[in-house]
Amino acid sequence: MIAIDTNLLVYAHRSDLPWHEAARTQLEALAAGAAPWAVPLHCLHEFYATVTRTRPLAEPTPPPVALAQIDNLIACDNLGVLAEDGEHWRVLRSLVEAGGVTGGAVHVARIAACCLRHGVSELWTADRDFSRYPALRTRNPLVAVNERRPRYRLPAGQHKGSSA
Repeated sequence: MIAIDTNLLVYAHRSDLPWHEAARTQLEALAAGAAPWAVPLHCLHEFYATVTRTRPLAEPTPPPVALAQIDNLIACDNLGVLAEDGEHWRVLRSLVEAGGVTGGAVHVARIAACCLRHGVSELWTADRDFSRYPALRTRNPLVAVNERRPRYRLPAGQHKGSSA
């Protein structure tokens, strides 16, 4: 089962960001397919927090629009939402110890632990921080090998509505 990280959700939602079309196309293909796919609950929280604040985005998504986006996503018949269960701490603790994780890096470890606990075969993400967890296979479906990774911020001098 494929799981989707926050950054792909943000890119698919925000038409003013680079990689919007690629992310939207990827998510639409998953939603239209028969295979099950998933989003960790942590990523839905982070999606809402990211798109409704002014930083790193210049113009936040209005809260009702962001909530509707999450509701629409959850309504996909073949989507599962992954949540922590009673075994989560055991998996998280092993990742934290093995990776020397502290501070803010615990958030990524929580997502990795949730994916591993639920048997995710591949996490689609643009976040390289997951490379610290070799048991979790990751892939960035938005870029080819050696291409620059996506960013939330627009390049200097580029404004919403302008093209690169």
